[in-house]
Amino acid sequence: MRISHSPLPKPLKITGIKVENASTKTFILGGKLEAQPGQFVMAWLPGHEDKPFSLAAADPICLTIADVGPLSHALHQLHIGDSVWVRGPLGKAYSLPAKSSAKQHTLLIGGGYGVAPLLFLARQALALDYQVSMIIGAKKESDLLLVNDLKTIGVTVWLTTEDGSTGIRGLVTDAIPPLLAESATRPTVVCTCGPTGMLRAVAAVCMAEAIPVQVSWEAHMRCGIGLCGSCEVGQGWLTCLDGPVFPFDPVTVAPNTAIF
Repeated sequence: MRISHSPLPKPLKITGIKVENASTKTFILGGKLEAQPGQFVMAWLPGHEDKPFSLAAADPICLTIADVGPLSHALHQLHIGDSVWVRGPLGKAYSLPAKSSAKQHTLLIGGGYGVAPLLFLARQALALDYQVSMIIGAKKESDLLLVNDLKTIGVTVWLTTEDGSTGIRGLVTDAIPPLLAESATRPTVVCTCGPTGMLRAVAAVCMAEAIPVQVSWEAHMRCGIGLCGSCEVGQGWLTCLDGPVFPFDPVTVAPNTAIF
């Protein structure tokens, strides 16, 4: 079933569940959306507030959800055949740069469950003949997400873990300098999704290197359509309406700044 944007949530049956790690599952739903990577949906279960979740895929709809709160915990108790109510797609998506004669190199940087929407973006970029690399960061090896999925579709992957259990010991920003030092791996754009601190650090590196960056910002959302103001960030941006993907750090850039 193809669903279009609606102000009301639509019930979709779970057709598959994939366990990604000890705290994260991907739910495959019986529906598809006209959506782009970086957009999100509001998901709901009776008795719970609806919450935003990035799309890991749109056809079929896939949501990669960590068990971190009341709704996500309730979702983790569901089984194939149960229903999840979905409203969307919502928000602004990632935007790949215009293609030139040379093959464009897109660098994706994901932390935690922020890897999920970047898998969606990676599939789209590869289908359009972009060269795609990705840095994935986590606290430890067992927390890493979707590594094999990305490698299988042809993405070159670098791993970082804070405890050094695999890949580079440290943060995702520690893996960026070697890529920038080589002309073959220097990206034409960086797209990132993950914790706020990581996003700001990546944005700062890209600004210093004059590399365009797009960050998928995290914020508390209630309505998802710019009415309640709960997701305001910085000096007046609404994450659900102006983002969640911003081509800058929205904390430090005012809405009236001439950027676009």
